[in-house]
Amino acid sequence: MKKSNTFQFCINTATISCKGMSLVEKVDVAAKVGYDGIEPWVGEVEDYVEQGGSLDDLKKRISDKGLSVPDAMGFIEWIVDDDDLRAKGFEKAKRNMEMVRQIGAERLAAPPCGVKEGESVDLLRAAERYRELLELGDTCDVIPMVEFWWMSPALYRLGQAVMIAIESGHPKACVLADVFHIYRGGGRLDSLRLLGPDILGMMHMNDYPADPPMNEINDGHRVHAGDGVAPLVQVFRDLHDIGFHGMISLEVFKYKQQDALEVAQTGLLKMREIADMAMDTFSR
Repeated sequence: MKKSNTFQFCINTATISCKGMSLVEKVDVAAKVGYDGIEPWVGEVEDYVEQGGSLDDLKKRISDKGLSVPDAMGFIEWIVDDDDLRAKGFEKAKRNMEMVRQIGAERLAAPPCGVKEGESVDLLRAAERYRELLELGDTCDVIPMVEFWWMSPALYRLGQAVMIAIESGHPKACVLADVFHIYRGGGRLDSLRLLGPDILGMMHMNDYPADPPMNEINDGHRVHAGDGVAPLVQVFRDLHDIGFHGMISLEVFKYKQQDALEVAQTGLLKMREIADMAMDTFSR
């Protein structure tokens, strides 16, 4: 048994958005390569339904392929100060949660959508709003995760997301962390070791180059794990040490013009290789 079996891996569907692939085709690719789960974007699920697809059928297909849906990527305006915009965001969140739960998703990403350049949000108020979102999630049996974006003027650091989660006071509060977002937002990857296993709901895996420098790169510079300079062996060690029990999801946007099966295979192989190197530390 591989040491990397300590971790479970899934693939974010944006990673294999190659030549207009359907969500069903992405499920098949993930299963064929050997992922444990798939992380769809809500918009893809909506498109699938609009084209006549059945959510029950999709859930069965995912399950029959041996995959799970740890979460889905949502884009809801839950954090904004504008009361009307936030109310609409919560209405959208409820629809999204009810829909993704039908395909087996346990969580929904909640990034800082709607906050415009130059605007700021009080993090304690954000924590109150996040608690409201979590309480809404309780009614839908879906857990929203605080996600931070490096380009957000209001929520761009792991520490900010953790503060919102902690100050919400809700027992299911958790965050979605991303290697690239931590780095590009000016944070430290070794801060992951300060977390407990329950507050980290999902970990997005990717890498970044040494050049261009940090303040000049963007999402298009994300590369496969091991193809950049991120200290990913240490990241995996830290995840092991804190008892992380969520999934590690491959999210890169650089390879959309390449063959989806090849991209998925390469991504999983590279993540497993790094995980094995990290686990070697504990077998000596």
